[in-house]
Amino acid sequence: MIVTVVSAIIAVVVGFLIGQFTYKQVSEKKLDAAHKSAKDILSDAEKQAENALKEANLEAKEKGNAYRLQVEKELKKRRLEVQKQEDRLLKREETLDRKDSAFEKRDNSLERQEEKLEKEKQELTKKQQKADSLIEKRQQEVARVSNLTKEEARTMVIDETKQELADTRAQMIKESYDSAKEASAKDAKNLIVEALQQSSADIVSETTVSVVTLPNDDMKGRIIGREGRNIRTFESLTGIDLIIDDTPNAVVLSGFNPVRREVAKMALEKLIKDGRIHPARIEEMVDKSKKELEAQIQETGENVVFDLGIHSMNPDLIKLIGQLKYKISYGQNVLSRSIQVAKLAGVFAAELGEDVTLAKRAGLLREIGLSSNSGTDVSYIDAGVDIAKKYGESPEVIDAIQLGGPESEPHYMISELVDVANKISMARPGAKSDSLESFVHRLDKLEKISNSFDEVSKSYAVQAGREIRVIAKPEKISDTQAIVLARDIKDKIEKEMNHPGHVKVDVIREVRSVEYAK
Repeated sequence: MIVTVVSAIIAVVVGFLIGQFTYKQVSEKKLDAAHKSAKDILSDAEKQAENALKEANLEAKEKGNAYRLQVEKELKKRRLEVQKQEDRLLKREETLDRKDSAFEKRDNSLERQEEKLEKEKQELTKKQQKADSLIEKRQQEVARVSNLTKEEARTMVIDETKQELADTRAQMIKESYDSAKEASAKDAKNLIVEALQQSSADIVSETTVSVVTLPNDDMKGRIIGREGRNIRTFESLTGIDLIIDDTPNAVVLSGFNPVRREVAKMALEKLIKDGRIHPARIEEMVDKSKKELEAQIQETGENVVFDLGIHSMNPDLIKLIGQLKYKISYGQNVLSRSIQVAKLAGVFAAELGEDVTLAKRAGLLREIGLSSNSGTDVSYIDAGVDIAKKYGESPEVIDAIQLGGPESEPHYMISELVDVANKISMARPGAKSDSLESFVHRLDKLEKISNSFDEVSKSYAVQAGREIRVIAKPEKISDTQAIVLARDIKDKIEKEMNHPGHVKVDVIREVRSVEYAK
């Protein structure tokens, strides 16, 4: 029994120990599993915390960016509002400044008016005082007259009569002055009539055509040439239209430039006389006629200077005077008008005791600027002054030329005499022809517009301005480019000119190859 009990106790103890050991091992395993589970939980928690932190940071950044954009937008809006307010304030300041200026001007005006009123008040006061003084004197005078003796009254009447006689004498002097003035005006008219009678200068209204007589009508066909080559060559070299119609034994040269028309007339007369008419001969005769015309211009100038008794004039200036023969102003030959002005000025100078030769010289050179080839931006008056200064003319002559300007004033008696003579010449009935003058200017402007292109050698306005013939430089443009040049000239004419009807632009490009066989 005891053994059984002891064995039971030992078994219980051993079982207990085994149970404790087993429980310990199981507890340790559970503890290890719990530690591992706790570590996994911590790791997961850390990862979740990191992810949450990153998400929080991203969300915070997004919110920060959104907030910053909203703040910037609000700031921009505020700035715009502030800018608008500043603009309104600036406008208000400007308005206030203008009002201040207006108020200041008004104050100044009121002050001036007050000063003026004060002065008028003072003047009225002085006048009132003077009137009171006069009334008092008159009363004293009445009182004195009432007590005058016979002798004293007689003396007073004589004094008053003397005063009335003085007024009558002044009236007589004024009437004598008016009578003398009328007599001088009548004498001046007689002087002008006498001067006009002594002036024998012919005033011829130039036209734009010249007629050349032919020996027979067969000559017309020779002038035209085969397929019209002769007439085309003639017109291209002279710039003048050659009109061949049914008029018997005559052809017409039409052109606004008198110099070209004269060259064409001389050349055609030479060709008719010679009988050989072909392009080469035409070119030769045109060159020869140009040289002869230059000699004629020089001779014309010398004859004019000699006839007027003007000496010691520069030969180049004499040539310019001769060129006036082929210049038109208001439909009037400029040289003929200049000669008339010179003679009238000479007569006036002789009557007034001035230098006659100087007056004639100034009258002849008054419109010398029209012979100049200056550009369109230089007036003929400025060109004439430059020419006179270049050739050492006297101040009186230069002043007479300048007097042609709209706002100039004379500084010498000679200048006034020349101006009067010029006005008399221009005032002659039929002297002016504005339509012809404007027509000539229009044709001249057509040529100048065409000549302004570098590719153009020369150009001629023909057919009364309905056509402009342009001779192009063949080395500068091709046949295709000639089409472009014609269009450019057309565009410039439309832009710079007002012309009736249509203007035909005819560009001619001609290439010649010449060789001589030896």
